[in-house]
Amino acid sequence: MHQGRAQGNFEKHYFAKRFGNQALLVALTGNNGQEYRYTDAGHRKREEGKTPMNMEQVSNNCYAVLNEKNRVCDANSGLINVGGGMVIDTQSDLSHARDMIKMFGSVWSTMPKQVVNTHEDADHVYGNQLFEGAEIIGHRSLPDRMKMVAEPTEFQKLMRVANGALSGPLLKLIHPGVVGAARQLTEDYEFNGIELVPPTKLFDDRLIINLDDLEVHLIHVGPCHQVGDTIVWVPKERVVFAGDTIFRLCTPMGWVGTFEKWCEALDFITDELKPDVIVPGHGPVCGIEGATEMKAYLQYVRAESKQFFDDGLSASDASRKIDLGPYADWISPERIYLNVERAYREFRGEPPDKAWDQAKTFDELYKNARARGLTPVY
Repeated sequence: MHQGRAQGNFEKHYFAKRFGNQALLVALTGNNGQEYRYTDAGHRKREEGKTPMNMEQVSNNCYAVLNEKNRVCDANSGLINVGGGMVIDTQSDLSHARDMIKMFGSVWSTMPKQVVNTHEDADHVYGNQLFEGAEIIGHRSLPDRMKMVAEPTEFQKLMRVANGALSGPLLKLIHPGVVGAARQLTEDYEFNGIELVPPTKLFDDRLIINLDDLEVHLIHVGPCHQVGDTIVWVPKERVVFAGDTIFRLCTPMGWVGTFEKWCEALDFITDELKPDVIVPGHGPVCGIEGATEMKAYLQYVRAESKQFFDDGLSASDASRKIDLGPYADWISPERIYLNVERAYREFRGEPPDKAWDQAKTFDELYKNARARGLTPVY
């Protein structure tokens, strides 16, 4: 009795805040005004070790843990096993982070003394709390930005509402993309128990860290994908951990920044650093081609968007009309909407940090996929 009442009150508060009181009234009350009971049966706890992740050695002292599905939140991590050890990015939830730690443990006997977050998004920082005692390093913007975009309670609420016995179907009618994304995340992720742990050592433009005799360069290149975008460059081993400046074989998403800034970052990687190996934020390990193909995609989408913008089409319509060409086989091609909308914002002279309507954005991804005859993949 008390549990059902508490859960009902939770749903009331969240639905009213997110989707309006009228939707709430229809969703959670019957003709007699009684609350429906919320159940969490749709939310399945992920078993550690069950989601496809693998570790790959990419140089003498550098390793990558890769999430093979390459969908939203399937982020990569890195390890440099020299000196006190350094981990780059800490996964999207605690079970993935623990799996990553186990994998790294096969080549490194102790917990690393340093952790680098390449930017503020949840899928790169949610394992931070497991590295107790480690120095966590990131761009100066991260503590504030993480509070804005990676608040765990928001993810927890979304997952509960999207998987609610009553609220889920109703929310799907209003925001099918939101429910689709949440239920996809439910397949692999569990956001309960996560505490937001921001970096404690901050830098502005560049920071050089010495792991014994191995120099590691942290270089801020953002905003490209997000404000804090940082690449980790290991010059002696010719390896770049690129964070989300590079998505490999999946369609990129840019939340803050400009096309020009993103392309400049990619040029910096290819023309100045010239690495032998790139560990992208998402997708398989690659070489220079990962950066050049990303730049080509961004330039193509921006050019196509300009034509449709000049013709007076909306970003939604333009994103459905653009021929995906060689990028059609990239995972989640429907994310093109987000990139077209970003281009439109530039053409309208809007600020690069203008807030996004997250619900509308994921609904547009859903509609774009359906318009192209695809099953939505977020």
